[in-house]
Amino acid sequence: MISARENWLRTVEFRYPEWIPVSLGFAPIVWRTYRERLEEILLRHPVLFPGYREGSVDFDAPFGPVYRQGEYYRDNWGCLWYNVQEGLEGQVVESPLAHWEALDSYHPPDCLTQSERGTRDWEAIAAAVAEQKKQGQLTWGDGERLFDRLYFLRGFENLMQDFATDDPHLPRLIEMLADYEKRLVQKWLDLGVDVVGFHTDIGSQKALMISPAKFRQYLKPMFKELFQMCRRAGAHVSLSSDGCLLEIVDDLIECGVSVHDPQVRANTIDGIARAYRGRLCANVDLDRQMFPFCRPDDIWRQVEEVVTKVGTPQGGLMLMAQVYGADVPLANIEALCAALEHFRGGVGVPP
Repeated sequence: MISARENWLRTVEFRYPEWIPVSLGFAPIVWRTYRERLEEILLRHPVLFPGYREGSVDFDAPFGPVYRQGEYYRDNWGCLWYNVQEGLEGQVVESPLAHWEALDSYHPPDCLTQSERGTRDWEAIAAAVAEQKKQGQLTWGDGERLFDRLYFLRGFENLMQDFATDDPHLPRLIEMLADYEKRLVQKWLDLGVDVVGFHTDIGSQKALMISPAKFRQYLKPMFKELFQMCRRAGAHVSLSSDGCLLEIVDDLIECGVSVHDPQVRANTIDGIARAYRGRLCANVDLDRQMFPFCRPDDIWRQVEEVVTKVGTPQGGLMLMAQVYGADVPLANIEALCAALEHFRGGVGVPP
């Protein structure tokens, strides 16, 4: 059997992987709520969680910044966050560039020493990457945020007006972000990582948050420069963006994206199949909004439909599920695990 790293690379490169890569993640509040009962499910599914051992998670570990209810937190970009739901990520409530006058004196954090919410030790990071390489693991770099960084800095409504009115300050803001990103990405590429991941959240439930024309005018040049920078260095590009991006899939391919995580709810399975199948690797994000309300067999049917319609023998399909709410029944979490394990080998009939 080939390694998980080789199988991942074969999947994004359409080189006939041996199985469909799958993943399942949980928000901190889910662990705090279900504790040992959730751990028992993970232990029953070692194919999905091969490194998990009893006691691997401290159920009572303090939540990190922006995950604590009623707490304000200012990150290293100067954005003020506030949380109204314990154990889930809060949101930005005060933006440092809400007024353009602040742009002249504004400076991003130094990516050599700071991350969004903490510090960076590149010597320690380099040692960790080297150890992962030694163990034959897939190595990742974090390219951080793109479009969402812009609306954190400006405020969402302000940024939407900037795009709509072609505000003359907007190119300068984007250039500032691109300069920061290029420096950060180069650090990861110098370490020889296999993949650089970027986060951008540019889609709504029905369409892009801005028109495709505005995307191509303002954002696509930055995306292309950063992503081609990675591809020229031999690294793949993983783009995470919620919402409906069907209108710009061709643009993502042109920019150099290797894998994107389209959401089932926003894009539909048929839409994903039409836009991605055989063209761009889709790490299909199963419908997390149905998880609290559906039955276990609904989950089985959705996973099978995705595999049937989006997958190809050549590859180009991954499956992911995120459990964010403590209102998702344990039976549905068990069904997610079982279905992902079962269908990672291809289309089949649930036992």
